[in-house]
Amino acid sequence: MTVPSDIANPSLAPDGVNRIEWSAREMPVLHLIRERFQREKPLQGIRMTSCLHVTTETANLAITLRDGGADLRICASNPLSTQDDVAAALVHEYGIPVFAICGEDNETYYKHIQQALEHGPQLTMDDGADVVATLHKERRDLLPGVVGGTEETTTGVIRLRAMAADGALGYPIVAINESDTKHLFDNRYGTGQSTVDGIIRATNVLLAGKTLVVAGYGWCGRGVASRARGMGAQVVVTEVDPVKALEAVMDGYRVMPMAEAAPLGDFFVTLTGDINVLDRAHIEAMKDGAILANSGHFDAEINLKALAEMSEGKRRVRESVDEYRMQDGRKLFLLGEGRLVNLAAAEGHPAAVMDMSFANQALGAEWIAVNHHKLEKQVYELPHDIDQEIARLKLHAMQVRIDYLTEEQHRYLTSWQEGT
Repeated sequence: MTVPSDIANPSLAPDGVNRIEWSAREMPVLHLIRERFQREKPLQGIRMTSCLHVTTETANLAITLRDGGADLRICASNPLSTQDDVAAALVHEYGIPVFAICGEDNETYYKHIQQALEHGPQLTMDDGADVVATLHKERRDLLPGVVGGTEETTTGVIRLRAMAADGALGYPIVAINESDTKHLFDNRYGTGQSTVDGIIRATNVLLAGKTLVVAGYGWCGRGVASRARGMGAQVVVTEVDPVKALEAVMDGYRVMPMAEAAPLGDFFVTLTGDINVLDRAHIEAMKDGAILANSGHFDAEINLKALAEMSEGKRRVRESVDEYRMQDGRKLFLLGEGRLVNLAAAEGHPAAVMDMSFANQALGAEWIAVNHHKLEKQVYELPHDIDQEIARLKLHAMQVRIDYLTEEQHRYLTSWQEGT
């Protein structure tokens, strides 16, 4: 059977299989879910469109969904995040349609989303809400057939909650990012390690002794700040939320406005989900040789238009590193074209942490497939007991044992009669 696809190079499939199997070794929770899905087929016959980073970890999720009975199509959620060998393996070894090519231009990116929607999905699975946005803006004819979806990212959840608040959301969405076993681990440990990994792979510059400015102290920012400090960097945090700023101070970081941090930074990393966090005035104040990176979902956090307008020339000096020669003689370096540096210049999150995130995705798809008829067109969180089960399975896989409440302890915690 010919599998519909648009990928870079089918001959890369054997390499992709090897790397997919390597990742699977670090994803025991998803493996257990896949075994149950093979038996129970909870997604039997359900058409799904998944807009995700096409990586080895995502491949293991896709295989799990396929084994659960889903009729699945995949497209990329970022033009630079596709691993072409993985895309080839999914198509030619696992029979899953993929529309994704690393380095695809904007037109091709959206063409691939349209191709992934052609089979008329009943469930969507997003990483940034681009499929949801395309359905609502351009393919409203398909909306009546969609019963629900899942969303993985902070950025995507922000977009979807705005749609729900405006009464514009056409179907219920599960905010996978709000699960504790996602944002407390994926965002913090996954983004922390993979962002620093991307910066080091791209530049091979020593972090120790350098000043690294982290824009945003959410869970992703916490992770990057922690890992950069562990590498010996002097970390500065910028924030707009006073509670998060206070937490950063008490975690031992210097906190200041970006206008004050701009002349100090050797590295800048944005992780806010907002636009123009590094703006024209900040670029003007940066020192010669400053390195700019973004680890937020979209390439809007660094004002790329201003950077281009302020420079008199641009050249690629290393893979994933563009040098901008400013009109005053300074040179600034942009990593990964301002897109997710952990995927544009590295391999993304380690499989062990994506194990929990994609367990949430798989169980989220199952939950909404079963419960969609009871849900409003709103953004929901996965039930707490699913979160707890994923954590329990992860601990079991890590051979970590914990205590359980005795009946007496449980009764005490749920009673108001006993006290001092």
